[in-house]
Amino acid sequence: MRYDLVIFDNDGVLVDSEPISNRHLAAYLTELGHPTTYEDSIRDFMGSAMHRIHELIEERTGQRLPTEFDDVFHARVFAAFEQELTAVCGAEQVLEKLAADSVPYCVASSGSHERIRVGHRATGLDRWFDDGRIFSSQDVGRGKPAPDLFLYAAERMGVAPERCVVVEDSPLGVQAAVAAGMDVYGFTAMTPATKLVGATGLFAEMGELADLLR
Repeated sequence: MRYDLVIFDNDGVLVDSEPISNRHLAAYLTELGHPTTYEDSIRDFMGSAMHRIHELIEERTGQRLPTEFDDVFHARVFAAFEQELTAVCGAEQVLEKLAADSVPYCVASSGSHERIRVGHRATGLDRWFDDGRIFSSQDVGRGKPAPDLFLYAAERMGVAPERCVVVEDSPLGVQAAVAAGMDVYGFTAMTPATKLVGATGLFAEMGELADLLR
């Protein structure tokens, strides 16, 4: 492996949560009077921190989402995670390989710490991530596409940005990694390759990632 730290996005890269999350987000926004399809949600909000959802809705409509929006949304999504969520196919094998090769890794997600942990517990990935390997946009205030989260994760893990590689599946995440001065491999399982502009490389299946990281 030629990197000193592998930084994983969480939703869509480690856990297959994007379909569940965006289905519930679209339904809840529609319920609140902001008609949103699943496709709209994927296009506009995939990879976003919660504050970006609030900002975009207010920018477009002049209306603020209710104060309880985050709590209600997360309650619905977490309940669905417990019933439906699975790990991304091949993700655990990649983590096992990194651990066997003594390559440091962590997760840096736009999602909250609670969301990350709920997803990892539901899929069994929690055994690969202790508290010191989990970073959230909650830790830095500004989510992707700002580079803050990735830079924070690198600093906490004691690795220079240029020695890090990010594994991402959203345009916002790729932009954030590029802005942080890191290589980034774009996972195209849900996002067309043409939208992951700036990625160092692209892959469609987790089995391909180990070769890219060498």
